[in-house]
Amino acid sequence: MSTASLSLLEQRFAKLRANKLFELSVIAIIVFSALIIGVKTYPLPAWTQPVIVGLDWAITLFFLVEISIRFLGDPSKRTFFKNAWNVFDTVIVVVSLIPIEDSELALIGRLVRIFRVLRMVSIIPELRTLLTSLLVALPQLGYVMLMMFIIFYIYAAVGATFFAAINPELWGDIAISMLTLFRVMTFEDWTDVMYETMSVYPLSWAYYLSFIFLSAFAFLNMIIGIVVNVLEDEHKKIAVAEAEAAGEPTLRDLKAELAEIKSLLQARSEVL
Repeated sequence: MSTASLSLLEQRFAKLRANKLFELSVIAIIVFSALIIGVKTYPLPAWTQPVIVGLDWAITLFFLVEISIRFLGDPSKRTFFKNAWNVFDTVIVVVSLIPIEDSELALIGRLVRIFRVLRMVSIIPELRTLLTSLLVALPQLGYVMLMMFIIFYIYAAVGATFFAAINPELWGDIAISMLTLFRVMTFEDWTDVMYETMSVYPLSWAYYLSFIFLSAFAFLNMIIGIVVNVLEDEHKKIAVAEAEAAGEPTLRDLKAELAEIKSLLQARSEVL
């Protein structure tokens, strides 16, 4: 096959992979695959098993064709597998092709088919941006989580000291106390826990309310604020990258041009 034919074939595959209908078809198959995974968790008649197996193989073959189209339509095939999402998609598809349903590795095969639902993230750019933002925010979230752990530990130690005699099942030691505080933070029947200790310590309501304000309100809002800020930064980076790809001048380019014009005007004024 000549170079021109290969180039034409690559252009056709690139046009197909960029087609919105093709993208929607892939998303629909991923959703259908997820539904099949859910259906298999229910008790089904024996005659449905071959149908489900056939559908599962058809979905796997569709994903194989889809990943092949994406690879053949990529202008820089050498860097195709440098993208972590491309590697993830390829591994999921390749492992799904291995016939391990009747072997000891059947559990791995089922898990791989479950993880095919995650391909929705690699297909939809907005989901990729959201996941990337969460990963970028992890270092900042780590300090917030550390501070939350310190607050949990202090309150758990206080709770185990004062309330262990009231209910050892909830406040017997510091580990159980932290689990109880997690229950309080998630508002899971926390008033029952509070009223039980208030029967002995009437002012213990201050202990619970102060903990809720610190954990459920203050720290939760801090986490949301960090994630939102990182998400905005990621959107700005994507906008800048798209502008550069479209050939639009960036703010830095405009500043450089203005500085150049300013220097030319100054030089001209000095000559005059």
